Amino acid sequence: MAQASQSTILHGSCHCGLVQVEFTTSAVLASATPRACDCSFCQKHGAAYVSDPSGRLCITVAEPDALVSYSQGSKAARFRLCGRCGVLVAVTFEHQGNTYGAVNVGCLEKRSLFGASVPASPQQLSPEEKVTRWLQVWVPRVQVDGAGA
Repeated sequence: MAQASQSTILHGSCHCGLVQVEFTTSAVLASATPRACDCSFCQKHGAAYVSDPSGRLCITVAEPDALVSYSQGSKAARFRLCGRCGVLVAVTFEHQGNTYGAVNVGCLEKRSLFGASVPASPQQLSPEEKVTRWLQVWVPRVQVDGAGA
Protein backbone atom coordinates (compact mmCIF):
# COMPACT_ATOMS: atom_id res chain seq x y z
CA MET A 1 0.00 0.00 0.00
CA ALA A 2 1.46 3.37 -1.01
CA GLN A 3 2.04 5.85 1.82
CA ALA A 4 0.98 9.51 1.76
CA SER A 5 3.05 12.24 3.38
CA GLN A 6 0.44 12.87 6.08
CA SER A 7 -2.14 10.88 7.97
CA THR A 8 -5.84 10.76 7.16
CA ILE A 9 -8.41 10.17 9.88
CA LEU A 10 -11.54 8.33 8.76
CA HIS A 11 -14.65 8.03 10.91
CA GLY A 12 -17.40 5.48 10.78
CA SER A 13 -19.96 3.62 12.82
CA CYS A 14 -22.47 0.86 12.95
CA HIS A 15 -25.97 1.63 11.65
CA CYS A 16 -27.46 2.78 14.99
CA GLY A 17 -24.34 4.71 16.04
CA LEU A 18 -23.59 2.88 19.31
CA VAL A 19 -20.25 1.65 17.97
CA GLN A 20 -17.96 4.28 16.44
CA VAL A 21 -14.64 3.73 14.66
CA GLU A 22 -11.76 6.07 13.95
CA PHE A 23 -9.16 4.75 11.50
CA THR A 24 -5.95 6.72 11.10
CA THR A 25 -3.88 5.85 8.05
CA SER A 26 -1.02 7.29 6.08
CA ALA A 27 -1.95 5.18 3.05
CA VAL A 28 -2.95 6.71 -0.27
CA LEU A 29 -6.63 5.84 -0.09
CA ALA A 30 -7.26 5.59 -3.83
CA SER A 31 -4.64 2.83 -4.02
CA ALA A 32 -5.68 1.12 -0.79
CA THR A 33 -7.49 -2.07 -1.71
CA PRO A 34 -10.12 -3.44 0.67
CA ARG A 35 -9.82 -7.20 1.13
CA ALA A 36 -13.13 -9.07 0.79
CA CYS A 37 -12.73 -12.20 2.91
CA ASP A 38 -14.31 -15.25 1.31
CA CYS A 39 -15.32 -17.00 4.55
CA SER A 40 -19.05 -17.55 4.97
CA PHE A 41 -19.29 -15.16 7.96
CA CYS A 42 -17.69 -12.20 6.14
CA GLN A 43 -19.58 -13.01 2.94
CA LYS A 44 -22.90 -12.89 4.79
CA HIS A 45 -21.93 -9.47 6.19
CA GLY A 46 -20.54 -8.13 2.90
CA ALA A 47 -17.30 -7.31 4.72
CA ALA A 48 -14.17 -5.95 3.06
CA TYR A 49 -11.33 -4.90 5.33
CA VAL A 50 -8.74 -2.14 5.21
CA SER A 51 -5.78 -1.76 7.48
CA ASP A 52 -2.41 -0.03 7.69
CA PRO A 53 0.53 -1.48 9.63
CA SER A 54 1.55 2.08 10.50
CA GLY A 55 -2.02 3.17 11.30
CA ARG A 56 -4.29 3.30 14.35
CA LEU A 57 -7.80 2.04 14.97
CA CYS A 58 -10.00 3.18 17.82
CA ILE A 59 -13.36 1.55 18.49
CA THR A 60 -15.56 3.55 20.87
CA VAL A 61 -18.70 2.07 22.36
CA ALA A 62 -21.54 4.22 23.74
CA GLU A 63 -22.94 1.51 26.02
CA PRO A 64 -20.82 -1.16 27.76
CA ASP A 65 -22.66 -4.13 26.23
CA ALA A 66 -23.09 -2.66 22.74
CA LEU A 67 -19.97 -4.30 21.27
CA VAL A 68 -20.19 -8.04 20.85
CA SER A 69 -17.53 -10.43 19.59
CA TYR A 70 -17.80 -13.55 17.49
CA SER A 71 -15.06 -16.05 16.73
CA GLN A 72 -15.07 -18.86 14.21
CA GLY A 73 -12.63 -21.14 12.42
CA SER A 74 -9.29 -21.04 14.23
CA LYS A 75 -10.91 -18.79 16.90
CA ALA A 76 -7.86 -16.47 16.79
CA ALA A 77 -9.74 -13.50 15.37
CA ARG A 78 -12.65 -11.71 17.04
CA PHE A 79 -15.22 -10.17 14.76
CA ARG A 80 -16.55 -6.97 16.38
CA LEU A 81 -20.25 -6.25 15.87
CA CYS A 82 -22.83 -3.90 17.29
CA GLY A 83 -25.10 -5.84 19.63
CA ARG A 84 -28.07 -3.67 18.72
CA CYS A 85 -28.02 -3.27 14.92
CA GLY A 86 -25.66 -6.14 14.03
CA VAL A 87 -23.19 -4.22 11.84
CA LEU A 88 -19.73 -5.79 11.63
CA VAL A 89 -17.29 -2.90 12.19
CA ALA A 90 -13.91 -4.60 12.58
CA VAL A 91 -11.93 -7.74 13.23
CA THR A 92 -9.20 -7.96 15.89
CA PHE A 93 -6.76 -10.41 17.42
CA GLU A 94 -4.46 -10.38 20.43
CA HIS A 95 -0.74 -11.08 20.11
CA GLN A 96 1.87 -10.63 22.81
CA GLY A 97 -0.17 -8.07 24.71
CA ASN A 98 -1.12 -6.00 21.64
CA THR A 99 -4.44 -5.82 19.83
CA TYR A 100 -4.21 -5.85 16.03
CA GLY A 101 -7.11 -5.24 13.69
CA ALA A 102 -8.69 -4.29 10.42
CA VAL A 103 -11.78 -2.14 9.87
CA ASN A 104 -14.73 -3.11 7.69
CA VAL A 105 -14.68 -0.44 4.97
CA GLY A 106 -18.48 -0.65 4.76
CA CYS A 107 -18.89 1.13 8.09
CA LEU A 108 -16.64 4.09 7.11
CA GLU A 109 -18.25 7.38 6.10
CA LYS A 110 -15.85 7.96 3.20
CA ARG A 111 -15.65 4.40 1.90
CA SER A 112 -15.85 5.66 -1.68
CA LEU A 113 -12.28 6.99 -1.34
CA PHE A 114 -10.95 3.42 -1.46
CA GLY A 115 -10.31 1.31 -4.53
CA ALA A 116 -12.42 -1.68 -5.46
CA SER A 117 -12.34 -4.72 -3.18
CA VAL A 118 -10.28 -7.76 -4.03
CA PRO A 119 -10.99 -11.28 -2.81
CA ALA A 120 -8.93 -12.66 0.06
CA SER A 121 -8.94 -16.27 1.19
CA PRO A 122 -7.60 -16.69 4.73
CA GLN A 123 -9.30 -20.11 4.88
CA GLN A 124 -6.42 -21.38 2.76
CA LEU A 125 -3.90 -20.43 5.48
CA SER A 126 -2.93 -22.40 8.56
CA PRO A 127 -3.55 -20.70 11.93
CA GLU A 128 0.16 -19.82 12.10
CA GLU A 129 0.14 -18.39 8.56
CA LYS A 130 -2.91 -16.27 9.44
CA VAL A 131 -1.14 -14.73 12.42
CA THR A 132 1.96 -14.04 10.33
CA ARG A 133 -0.19 -12.33 7.69
CA TRP A 134 -2.14 -10.30 10.26
CA LEU A 135 1.08 -9.12 11.89
CA GLN A 136 2.25 -7.88 8.48
CA VAL A 137 -0.86 -6.03 7.28
CA TRP A 138 -3.21 -5.25 10.17
CA VAL A 139 -3.23 -2.14 12.35
CA PRO A 140 -0.90 -2.86 15.29
CA ARG A 141 -2.47 -0.33 17.63
CA VAL A 142 -6.15 -0.99 18.25
CA GLN A 143 -7.89 0.64 21.17
CA VAL A 144 -11.37 -0.34 22.35
CA ASP A 145 -13.00 2.22 24.66
CA GLY A 146 -16.12 1.79 26.74
CA ALA A 147 -16.73 -1.87 26.03
CA GLY A 148 -17.12 -4.92 28.13
CA ALA A 149 -16.37 -7.14 25.11
